[in-house]
Amino acid sequence: MAESHGGAKGPAAGAHTEADGGHHGGGFPPFESSNYASQLVSLAIFFVLLYVIVSKLALPKVGGAIEARQNKIEGDLAEAQKLKDQSEAALKAYETELASARTRAQAIGNESRDKANAQAEAERKTLEEQLAAKLAGAEKTIASTRATAMSNVRGIAADAAGQIVQQLTGVVPDAASVNAAVDASLKG
Repeated sequence: MAESHGGAKGPAAGAHTEADGGHHGGGFPPFESSNYASQLVSLAIFFVLLYVIVSKLALPKVGGAIEARQNKIEGDLAEAQKLKDQSEAALKAYETELASARTRAQAIGNESRDKANAQAEAERKTLEEQLAAKLAGAEKTIASTRATAMSNVRGIAADAAGQIVQQLTGVVPDAASVNAAVDASLKG
């Protein structure tokens, strides 16, 4: 049993089926001045929504990544400065010890020269060789400490750069390209 709605049977033969307003006299609707107010309200709503989405979703992620990178860099620089200070303190201690030892060697040399010039010369040479060996050891320690500090900074910089690229783009970067970029940045 089919029901009919309002008794309508469909368009009669030859009846006009076009809706009213099919021929309106205005131009392109977005350019009509009567539509400006609603368009401006829609535009304002869109920009408010866009601002809320960007400020609540995108900016905290970028800000967090930048802050984490900055904290890591500051920590690395503080550690490098600490290691540099330690190596400089070790160098000063070795220089002080060397100066003290040279002073002692000269005193021994002056005293021994009166007694036995040859014996004093042999003792002084032995002492200078020992000090030279200590100094060489100290220089190796300082060079090793500096190399370790710089290699740590390079590795940390590569890790930080890879994480930043991953957080900003969502793509895990190739380790070789990250290392090449870090090397290029450190060289120049």
